[in-house]
Amino acid sequence: MKLYSWNVNGIRAVINKGAFQEFIAKHDPDILCLQETKAMQGQAEIDLPQYEEYWNSATKKGYSGTAIFTKVKPISIINNLSEDIAKKYDLVNDGYGDANSEGRVLSLEFEDFWVVTVYTPNSKGDLSRLELRHKKWDPAFLEHIKQLEESKPVLFCGDLNVAHKEIDLANPKPNVGEHGFTHEEREGFDKFLEAGFVDTFRHFYPDKKDEYSWWTHWANARARNVGWRIDYWLASESIIPKIKSAQIHQKSMGSDHCPVSIELL
Repeated sequence: MKLYSWNVNGIRAVINKGAFQEFIAKHDPDILCLQETKAMQGQAEIDLPQYEEYWNSATKKGYSGTAIFTKVKPISIINNLSEDIAKKYDLVNDGYGDANSEGRVLSLEFEDFWVVTVYTPNSKGDLSRLELRHKKWDPAFLEHIKQLEESKPVLFCGDLNVAHKEIDLANPKPNVGEHGFTHEEREGFDKFLEAGFVDTFRHFYPDKKDEYSWWTHWANARARNVGWRIDYWLASESIIPKIKSAQIHQKSMGSDHCPVSIELL
């Protein structure tokens, strides 16, 4: 079974470029998790009869949003974090919006595991959303996936908006303390690992360099591979023996991010 994750940075734009159709034809994912769809279901004109489509769109139009396309019908679907978790961590309007109504999390239950796609809030260039991210969002999302894990293993993926280690970005030194590479954001990722989740790519390739999933539009960064690895598949420890491989598909174009994938036995 092939599971893919892709921040498409606007699904309508990727479809209009023909890149989405090309990706589906080439990779034929069994489950495809999307982030930053920037659309409501029905706004993206594409015919994929082989897939069930599940969307969690932001209340604010043309912003954020997640979706999962799957060939296997899920047992249950959960949009967003629970109201109890949102209330516990005070996920209310922070000036940018209510993080739990931005379509950032979509969880699907299958027979043997949960699949969760997440679009983690960006801390912003001036770090104005770092406190929300560090004190509220990251612990709230961790509580959500730990609750799901009580019933069966969890595979969660998406744009986590953080490069975990220095190996995960081309220029670590000048970016220390910048959004996406602050101590607080990296600590949030550490807590996923401490809670028993495994970074699947690093499980297979602990020391592999120059493997990135996002590139700025500036200075020809993608062609020069001056990028960041901020898109991930993490998995419950109990399901790791069933994961055959993990890949980053740097040659797949259409977005400023590229797809990342795992394959299950």
